[in-house]
Amino acid sequence: MAKTFTREELKKYDGQNGNPAYVAINNRVYDVTHIPAWQDGTHHGNKAGLDLTDVLFNYSPHKDRVLAI
Repeated sequence: MAKTFTREELKKYDGQNGNPAYVAINNRVYDVTHIPAWQDGTHHGNKAGLDLTDVLFNYSPHKDRVLAI
């Protein structure tokens, strides 16, 4: 069974101070810790530990194709 995260729990996974970097998209959580583009928990101004659904679908050039990682 998949783990469920509250928004408060997700915030802990911000990629800072040795924490893993997780992002939520469409109610699914993705571990982006080992993706070089997410070094230090940020990617093009977006921060890990947050729901980035709106950003991905409205502002990202690659839309949900990136989720095939």
